[in-house]
Amino acid sequence: MPIYDLSVPIGTELPTYPGDPAIKIDNWSSLANGAGANVSALCFGAHTGTHVDAPAHFIEGAKKVEALELEVLIGEAQVIEVPDDRQTIDEAFVAANCPSETKRILFKTRNSALWAGDNTDFRTDFTHLELRAAQWLVAQGVKLVGIDYLSIEKFHSQDHEVHRALLAHEVIILEGLNLAHVPAGKYELICLPLRLRTHLGDGAPARAVLRTLN
Repeated sequence: MPIYDLSVPIGTELPTYPGDPAIKIDNWSSLANGAGANVSALCFGAHTGTHVDAPAHFIEGAKKVEALELEVLIGEAQVIEVPDDRQTIDEAFVAANCPSETKRILFKTRNSALWAGDNTDFRTDFTHLELRAAQWLVAQGVKLVGIDYLSIEKFHSQDHEVHRALLAHEVIILEGLNLAHVPAGKYELICLPLRLRTHLGDGAPARAVLRTLN
């Protein structure tokens, strides 16, 4: 049963969304320096790399990451391939390509190619989801939407309307995927964000994989 790892490795070379904390990974203690064990110190934002957005990310008083249902984070998912010439995923595209019974949608776009190579610069021209497409997915009962870059929404959106449209209906957003090596089709998604216990709880890095159903 093939397993596809969708997670981007977290390292100091990984791009971060402008304004988010930088990634720092340091040697806290090391055997080479006479310590009893190797221990690394990690410092980065909750929305680093492959991560989950909880409703609390944009909705005051809404559900935090620790309260997200595992039944939504684990289950059948549909990988939808978006043509490389599309920079926006609009309502017409999702209506034509997303099966109405599907509860978890992962969009594979030209964004996945942006993870390749040594380019550490954040790209602002990533493919994104439009508001009416998000509203259509909500109306169909979709519970989780994923995309293969650090935001599901157009760069520099002023009011974050796509995030709000999804999160207000408790649709989990999964960002920062790498789907370059995953063919379109149905899979079992296993997505486990860090179980952060905090009064914030806006999101968390996650390890996300797909398993083939047969």
